[in-house]
Amino acid sequence: MATPRKLSSALALLSFLSLAGQVLAAPPVVEIVAMPHPPVKAALSPLREWLAAQGKKVAVKEIDSESAEGVKRMQSVNLSGHIPVLILIDGQYRMKRQDGSTVEFLNFPNQPNTPPGARGNWTTNDVQTALAEKIK
Repeated sequence: MATPRKLSSALALLSFLSLAGQVLAAPPVVEIVAMPHPPVKAALSPLREWLAAQGKKVAVKEIDSESAEGVKRMQSVNLSGHIPVLILIDGQYRMKRQDGSTVEFLNFPNQPNTPPGARGNWTTNDVQTALAEKIK
């Protein structure tokens, strides 16, 4: 039978390990695989500003989608072709919204001024929501 002293020591150790795990947890990685053209840059500006404001809570990597590295990265998630924007969060571009629907961080964000053929089903807020759960 465990004595109160042993239980106290065990609880202290568990608390310490839990805190250490939180401190040592790596920040989520956001990869922006995008074309380096002005319309894409303008469309991603609000997201990039928000990500920059997060500081070290989020690790951000930018990849030119037209480069060999960008093509290879898209292929690694089974995508190819003319995709102006791909946002990966910890290697995933599909996420479940709180309402149960699926969002894909592909193409331009869903904004009124984006042509329908280039418009994805995501917004900057969708990315922020997906990351908020990971950077608590």
